[in-house]
Amino acid sequence: MAAHLESNGELQLPVLRLTAARLRELLGPDREVRRVLDIGSGPGVMTCVLAEEFAGAEVVAVDGTPGLLDRTLARAERLGLGSRVSARHAELPGGLDGDGAPEGGGVGPADLVWSSKTVHHLGDQQGALNALAGLLRPGGLLAVAEGGLPMRFLPRDIGIGRPGLQARLDAVHEHWFDLMRAELPGSTPVVEDWPAMLGRAGLSGTGGFTFLLDLPAPLGDPARAFLHAYLTRLREAASELLDAADLRTLDVLLDPAAPEGLLLRPDVFLLWATTVFTGVRLPR
Repeated sequence: MAAHLESNGELQLPVLRLTAARLRELLGPDREVRRVLDIGSGPGVMTCVLAEEFAGAEVVAVDGTPGLLDRTLARAERLGLGSRVSARHAELPGGLDGDGAPEGGGVGPADLVWSSKTVHHLGDQQGALNALAGLLRPGGLLAVAEGGLPMRFLPRDIGIGRPGLQARLDAVHEHWFDLMRAELPGSTPVVEDWPAMLGRAGLSGTGGFTFLLDLPAPLGDPARAFLHAYLTRLREAASELLDAADLRTLDVLLDPAAPEGLLLRPDVFLLWATTVFTGVRLPR
């Protein structure tokens, strides 16, 4: 998944850069940002964006997969950021050892903690937010990218099969997501009101913002390859959830030689909303 995760991040670079700039605005012009944590950093695309935006800060990528941390460090070196980007292997959330740990213990403290699409992979989402908030210095900002809207990449009627396939794929994804959450260790149901959850983690000034990645048709090859990989994984999960006609349609869409397939059809686009929720740790 490493290459797929990195290509995903690179597709979203315009949104990631806008997001980093908004985080700087939220921290305020007088806030000196000395240390930034990217929790669940994956291959480090956003880690490097944060290092570019906060040019005076140390940026630490934190992930439970050593191979992804290696990719992060290699990416930082390629971009000339290697002197300010470091990596920390930690299983989440237990490896964070939060609550304002000193520099020699845990991964905190930090002026900015960023985490994207990581909290929902942890059984106790509220507990995870509590741990992330505990990494902040007083006045520091926690930002989590969660929720948002499903991707859109096909017209309602694609000329093959029954119209409305994308909506039925959304239902498959939601079913898979529910199964994934239920099987996590310590899985705990919670109303996913992210600002309220950040408030319960002891943060103030909670809110959110959304940026939209808008890549119109005809889509370029990297985005098509990303969508093909995404739909391939969804097809594997859909075999018992869609009828035979929809499965045949998916097979056509995934056929690299089919004119109606994702890789060749002219009407493929990509609309993708990323929502970020934020809160500030007040001085004690």
